[in-house]
This record gives sequence, C-alpha cells and structure tokens, in this order.
Amino acid sequence: MTINAQSGVGRIRLFEDFFNVLDQSDISDNTETMDMSSIGPFSVFGEGLIEIDAGITAQHALSGVGRLSTTDVDDDGTAVGTYNCFDVGLMAPIILEARVQMPDLDTKRVFFGLTDATGGDGKKDLSIEDDIVAATTLTFTPVASDYVGFYLSSEMTDDEDWHTIFRGGSSAMTSGATSASYDVDDDAVAGEWQILRLEVDPNGTARWYIDGDLKKTQEGACSTSVDMGVVLGVEVVSGTTTEFLDVDYLLVEANRDWNA
Repeated sequence: MTINAQSGVGRIRLFEDFFNVLDQSDISDNTETMDMSSIGPFSVFGEGLIEIDAGITAQHALSGVGRLSTTDVDDDGTAVGTYNCFDVGLMAPIILEARVQMPDLDTKRVFFGLTDATGGDGKKDLSIEDDIVAATTLTFTPVASDYVGFYLSSEMTDDEDWHTIFRGGSSAMTSGATSASYDVDDDAVAGEWQILRLEVDPNGTARWYIDGDLKKTQEGACSTSVDMGVVLGVEVVSGTTTEFLDVDYLLVEANRDWNA
C-alpha cells in the first residue's frame, strides 16, 4: 500500500517546557570553540556562550522554568531557537509563543521572533545588536535583512516597553525609524510573567499579542520567501553585570513544506 506523504503529519509543533535544561555554569571550558547545545527540539547559541557564566540553568520552579543567562561583556547574549528552517510563503501560518519574565529591566536587550540572522546552519555567536537590529533612544538601525518579532532594550527612551519590529516585506523598517511607530504601550514589569505571541500569515502579515491581547497587525511585515529561524534571546547592553531572561515555555508551530 502506497501512502501519500501529504496524508502524514502536516503540522510542525516544537515545544519545550524547561523541566530538564542545560547547566554549563560549572564547566570550565573557555576555549576558542563556540559551544552550541540543544534543549529539547531547540538549539542554544549566542555570543559569549563559551564562558562558564552563560547558558541555561533550571530554576526548579513550578511548571518548569529555564533561565537564560549571559556573560558580563558588552553585546554578549544567550538565545534558544532554531536554524533557518521556516519559509513564510510555504509554511505559514507560523506561530511563536513564549511565557517570559525578567528579574530586572536594566542593561539588557531582548528579541523574540523570526530572523535570517541565525545563518543557514545556526549562527553560534549571534548578537541581537550586531546581527539583528540596533537601537538607541528613539531610533532603530536594521542590521539583518529579514526579521519580525518583539524587541525590548534598556537603551531606548521607552526602555521598558515592548516594541514590534519587522523587516524584509513591503512595509520594511528603515534605518532611523522612530520608536514611537513600533512601541505597543505594554511595559514589561520586573518579576512578572508575560505571554508573547507572534502569528505570521502566508502573505507576510504579522500579528503581535501580549497576554492574549492583540497589540498590532502589520501587512507586509516580512519576506514570504527568505528562510528564517526562531530566536528568543537576551543580551548585555554594557559589560557590568550578567543579564537574565526566565522562560516558562517556548512554542513554535508551522505547516510542513511537503516539497522540501
């Protein structure tokens, strides 16, 4: 009996609840070789991950929580996600959802979304500032050619607010774009959980939700043909202290490309 491939599992679902996470805090590695590890179906990567104070540690909390921790070096960070395996035109609707909180909102950047900056085989030394988007006070400077997601940075004037950022589609963010056009007036609060959800349609239209409330809909937010990967990451703005992002769960859903 011949089975048509399209009759199989057509929906991809990646999920991690962070009950069993990687703890590299006592591994005195510090070599020139970048460490890249996996948590469930996701990869762990980022600039500075070779240092022993960076990685993901278990918080031994109810419902399972993983803490992404950085080094104390400028622009070093830790991220969890995938390589560039999602094509919006072929695999949408694509859904990303994570429940996150931060112990504090100082000297850090956070990005959660899709971007081609991860590189075809996973960019081990990914930096939000150097590889995805840079931001200061009221303006953004795009770095990657394609991204769509949530962004928060202590460098911005509205430093506790989540921003919706996007590039690669017909409504691309341009260099010098002002932050007022992208903030959603929904501040993160230290020590309080928020659910971030991003939905992307086959035509590149994106929707951003926080705690179930629709914050923005943007047509032409991203490319429908560029392969992108998932990134949920935190990084240091200035090298004074290590930074943290707690993650309760990470969910990614997409259609399978039966032609791949």
